[in-house]
Amino acid sequence: MRPGIFAKIFADGSLDASLDGVLASGVAAIQFNLALTGGPSLPDDVQPGLAARVRDSMRDRDLEMVAVSGTYNMAHPDPAVRRRGLQCLETVVAAAPTLGTRVVTLCTGTRDPDDMWRWHPDNATPEAWSDMLDAVHGAVQIAAKHGVILGVEPEHGNVVADAAAARRLLDHIHSPYVKIVFDGANLIRPGELHRQTETLERAFEVLGADLVLAHAKDLLPNGTIVPAGHGGLDYDLYLSLLAQANYRGAVVLHGLAPEDVPGSVAFLRSHLHARAPEAQ
Repeated sequence: MRPGIFAKIFADGSLDASLDGVLASGVAAIQFNLALTGGPSLPDDVQPGLAARVRDSMRDRDLEMVAVSGTYNMAHPDPAVRRRGLQCLETVVAAAPTLGTRVVTLCTGTRDPDDMWRWHPDNATPEAWSDMLDAVHGAVQIAAKHGVILGVEPEHGNVVADAAAARRLLDHIHSPYVKIVFDGANLIRPGELHRQTETLERAFEVLGADLVLAHAKDLLPNGTIVPAGHGGLDYDLYLSLLAQANYRGAVVLHGLAPEDVPGSVAFLRSHLHARAPEAQ
């Protein structure tokens, strides 16, 4: 395992400036976001020349793109919004191999029409699950066409709110083009940090064979997200469980500002080094 980072943390007005920010952090593995090219995260179109420029800019800096964001609200209550999101997702999926990755990350969304990270009571309804499932089926068809893996990230604000729901989704879709983005902080509900050992061990038990990417942030007992090393997530446990699941990829830092990067990178490196010095 090795440290990774969200490139969007360094959004600084241009692609080159953002990638230089990543380079200065000392982290070579990034999760990319097309917003860094001057448009939205899910654009209507990605010209081959633009995708190639991103790839070449990464190569020139010896950076590795481990994933690109394709996130949209797959459970939005408006079908037109869901259809539009799927269309834009296809743009990202089609561009991913030229960009330099075959992993596109997703969230399963929420019934909240304004904030795709916010829990809504209707998330637990059969209708929300059905709409989300239809969106995932459509996304899988796109992914299969382009040879890309979709990384679905369970989190308690979304329809796929926990590991059990993620397992249900994987078993229903039953496709090699759908895997899991695992973020320990996302699976611990507010007020339940004291139960993290049980929560994380159970989550790895049901999802550990299907990981494609790991995320790294932290949280306080009340559920507030903070940079890695500033909360109560047991990183020794988290990284141990990743290792036991034979995960060997990047552990991607996010949920932090540029000024937090040096401390969180040092924190993550120290814990990775304690587990496997050769991975550094």
